[in-house]
Parts: sequence; structure tokens; C-alpha cells
Amino acid sequence: MNLFTALSLGLVVALSGCAPGGREKTDAQAPPGPATAATPSASPANVVTAEIQAGIERHVEEEVARGGGYFHLPHGGKTLRLKLVRVHTEYLSSLGPTRQFACVDLADVSGDVYDVDFFLDGGAGDMKVSETTVHKLNGQPFYAWEQKEDETWHRVDVAAATDAHLGVVKGTDEFEFVYRATLPEIPAPARMWLPMPTSDAYQSVRVLSVKAPGRSRTLKDRAHGNDVLFVELGPEDGTQTVEMRFAVTRKEKAPYEAGKPLPGQFLEPERLVPATEDFSKIAAETLAGKKGELVRARALYDHVIDRMRYMKFGEGWGQGDAVRACSAASGNCTDFHSYFIALARAAGIPARFAIGASIPSERNDGGIDGYHCWAEFWAEGKWWPVDISEADKYTALSTYYFGHHPANRIELSRGRDLLVDPAPASGPINFLAYPVLEVAGRPGKAKVEFAFVRNRPASVETPRT
Repeated sequence: MNLFTALSLGLVVALSGCAPGGREKTDAQAPPGPATAATPSASPANVVTAEIQAGIERHVEEEVARGGGYFHLPHGGKTLRLKLVRVHTEYLSSLGPTRQFACVDLADVSGDVYDVDFFLDGGAGDMKVSETTVHKLNGQPFYAWEQKEDETWHRVDVAAATDAHLGVVKGTDEFEFVYRATLPEIPAPARMWLPMPTSDAYQSVRVLSVKAPGRSRTLKDRAHGNDVLFVELGPEDGTQTVEMRFAVTRKEKAPYEAGKPLPGQFLEPERLVPATEDFSKIAAETLAGKKGELVRARALYDHVIDRMRYMKFGEGWGQGDAVRACSAASGNCTDFHSYFIALARAAGIPARFAIGASIPSERNDGGIDGYHCWAEFWAEGKWWPVDISEADKYTALSTYYFGHHPANRIELSRGRDLLVDPAPASGPINFLAYPVLEVAGRPGKAKVEFAFVRNRPASVETPRT
């Protein structure tokens, strides 16, 4: 399967989120193919995907109506009272003519967010849920998925899972990566800024193609050296697509000696990672009695894991707002790492931010569940990679992620408050993974899709003991 087909047909099964599996009795299913009929004249994938979404949303709405305003779900010896947060449209999958898979985030009255897997039986308009299983609590999985050679999917207990089951490819990884942004209607002149990944000591990036409407050129970010694709658009470009394809070879990253920070560098505040008394106080309390650079950094790393919950819920998450992350004690990867960076800088530890995408480890093509970000800090004469939100999800990997980034990822850009010319009307770019779109100087939104095809099979390790 080529990469364009993988993206267009929506092969959107990802271990980092959900994957279609089977009933617990057999724990196997038909291959998780495209969500459309396998005929040359088939309708586009989103037609059937929309029907699955309608089916699961109807089920949730009916259960909420029966439950007095809540979706009631027995779990862990109690009954959860849940509200719908989102349907993972990127994971909706047709497993056969009358078998469907859906994954949904639901928030409990306690504030916890549960990732729930549903299997539905029946055709369009007549789907009934036949199996409901809690997959994750606040991002932490109770089981993983594995695809066998016959393309059936099987549940794997987290305790028996390999690092690859949990998202880690060690050594090197090679893949083709596609970045696709579909524009909305554009009623007035518009401008858009998109990340252009570049090569460094740990990733080799070769541009295969860039297709964009309007007029485009590459800008250089003065603050961090990122390459940025700048596109000028008109009303005639509405609903068109920007597509970039890259050949990537990526190495696993461990602590490395390169680019020693200058005095004060990577200690300065940023718009959403400010220097405040609260951060100084929390850092001081966390580090009381701690000696040694690595001991201090690890204490802050553990503090973030202990304090934060991985939750894409509520107002303001996903902006990398360290103050909001501190007060809400929840968020996604941008929030985890912004909080860590703020604390590290308050403690005099240089720290920096990067963002890109994690490439699924358990399969070799298909869609990707959005962006992912991470951080590095300076200690003992080296940059130490950390990935705190992944360590929070997979506690068995918390030691690995203190000092490592796996090979199966691509860095799209680095740093915060990017400076380019021309610049957005809103000012410096907070961080750049999804495109920044402005229509007549006002914020707009493009639909973003990532996909990949691995050039060689990812290695599967033996289970950890």
C-alpha cells in the first residue's frame, strides 16, 4: 500500500490511542481495513466513518437519556457516571460488513477521563453496541494491541507487553511521512505557516514533494532556526489541500554532548512558560535536600508525573500554558512539558521544547493520532531527552523516558515563540506542529492529517519481566 492510499482510505488504527481487536473469547478480528467497501467504485472512506460515528454517538446519547444525564458504566467495582468528551474519529474502523469499532473519551464526575473501546454489530443506521471495554484511565492503558501476521488484532496485557507494544522502537527507524492540511472556505485573503522538518544528528529528512495552492516559499525562524512553509492564499484556494511528503531516517536519542547552552540560554521565560514565584516555590520544595544535577532533574520529572493527569478535557489544555497546567494539574504532552520546563528553569536547569509526531510501533502504515511533543534538559555536560507524558501513560517506561527518545518519531519544529517574517497578526508562533492559518488577519483552522509507511518492519522485542 502506498502512503497516499493509506491516508486517503483512513487506516487509522494506532496503539497510542485505540485499535480494533476482537471479542475476549477469541481476541481476534478481521483485518482493520479501510472504513469503506473494497470495491473500485466505493464511496470515500469518510462516508462509512461518518455512519460509525453516528452509530456510537447515538448509543451514547440513548444511554445518557436513560441514565438521567450520565452514561453509566460499571468498572473497577463501581459505576462510573460519564459525559461524552469526544469520539476518536481517527480510529473509527469497519471490521467487516456488520462489525464496527469505535473509541470514545468519556469524563467521569470525578474529573477522570476514560478511553473506552466499543464494538458495534449491524449495518448503517442499525448498529448496536455488543462490547464495551475500558481501555485507558487518564491516558494510562489497561491493555495494548498487537497485530498478527494474518492482520488480526489481539489484546496484550500491559504487564506482558514489550516496549514496541507500548510505542517504542529502539535503534533506528525509517519511514515515509505525509503531512496533509485541508483548507476551509476562504472568503478573504489568507496566510498560513506550516512546519518543514529538517535534518540534524538524529534525523535525516529528505523532501519528496510539496504541493500547495496559492503562492508559497520557505521562511527561517529567527528564534530557533526552524524552516517554515509560508503560503499566501485567496478565495479560489478554499477547500484545497497542502500536502508534504518526507523520507525520514530517525535514530533513537540518548543523552548527547552538543550545543552547550550559553549563559542564561534556555533559562529565559516564554509567553506561556513564564518565570513566576509559584514555579520557584514548587521547584524549591521539590528539590529540598536534593544534590546533583541529575538527582534534581529526576525529582522534577517525578513531580510532574505525580502531579499531572493526562487529560484532553476542560478549557485551555493543549496550549503548553505552564501556569494553567500548574493550576489544573492536567493536560496533554504540551502541558506536561511546559510545566516541567518552567520548573527546571526556576531551578536553574536549562530546558527546551520540541514537537513532532510519534510513529506507531505496532504496525507499518496508516494514520497517526496527531502531534506529540517532548523536552530536553542540560545536566552533567549533556542534553538529556525526556518524555514525561509518555512516562506517565506507561509507568514501566518511566526510567527509559528519562534520558531517551525512541527512534519512531519525527521532529517538526523546536522551541516556543517562533519568529518569522512575515509574521502572523497574533504575534510569535506559540509552537508549530499544526498549521497557523489566518484569514483576513483572524485565526482560521485547517483539517490536519498525518500518515506514514515504514520502509522496513519495526522490530518486536521480547516481553519485559
